[in-house]
Amino acid sequence: MRLVYQLSEELKNDPQQVALAQALTLDSSRPEMGLRGTYGLFGSLQWWKSIAEGTMPLRKISGVVKRVYVAGQDLSEGENAFDLLTSDNETLAESFYANNESDYCLFKVGHRVEIVYALDELKSQPDPDGNVNVSEIVLEMAVSEVPIL
Repeated sequence: MRLVYQLSEELKNDPQQVALAQALTLDSSRPEMGLRGTYGLFGSLQWWKSIAEGTMPLRKISGVVKRVYVAGQDLSEGENAFDLLTSDNETLAESFYANNESDYCLFKVGHRVEIVYALDELKSQPDPDGNVNVSEIVLEMAVSEVPIL
């Protein structure tokens, strides 16, 4: 498996993303928008500590790429999404995440993908089914270098 994406690397190259997310969390005039800050402000040392210590819930999924396709309206960018077939025979629609675009070539039918998400609480609570409403933030994505099928 090749680790192709780490949120920590993306944020090093885009500190504005952290600043905008934190500002929205702190903006009391927008009570239905943004993260709640339960585990610290997005991208802060406290936020990363919550992940490392297991305070913030994580979701890990893995499976095999079943289909690769273009999602969205800009067809010129090429394939940017895939369907992932999990071991439970569930098909999940996912997007390519890679710190280097050269790794996009690994997202092919038959390749294994592993994704780790942080489940950070949103300000807007609860979600429609009464559970805690969370944002699933991709922390890491790894892809096999060869097909497994």
